[in-house]
Amino acid sequence: MSTVPTTYMVHARTTGEAAEVVAADATIGIDARWGAEPAGLPGPAELLASAFSACLLKNLERSRAMLSFSYDHADVRVVARRQDAPPKFVEISYELTIATDESARRVELVHRNLQKYGTVYNTLAAVCDVHGEVIAVPVARRGD
Repeated sequence: MSTVPTTYMVHARTTGEAAEVVAADATIGIDARWGAEPAGLPGPAELLASAFSACLLKNLERSRAMLSFSYDHADVRVVARRQDAPPKFVEISYELTIATDESARRVELVHRNLQKYGTVYNTLAAVCDVHGEVIAVPVARRGD
């Protein structure tokens, strides 16, 4: 069975002073300046790490729908390491914390699914070391 690849499009622009990316219906200010103090906006490396984070969270939602995996909320921290010569990312590490009452076995199943079915995850894993952990914490009950 052959499927047509899904296409994603963004539009980016700069004035030399300010830059932005338009993706879907969102406009995201970005730091595209060279040799200047940080502008407080995400640059290309942070956007890549953000895409990786979004991939994990989107596939966590996929697990909720397909595996009936129950969770209250999740938080992910990503560290992307790059080298200068040649310029490339060498490592992406992550820590995904999920507030859930699911069993350790189900949490591990979800982690394997995140690794197996994440498009951004697999793309980056093909070119650099990608590793991380999923930490389950009990759901805090209201009034506790």
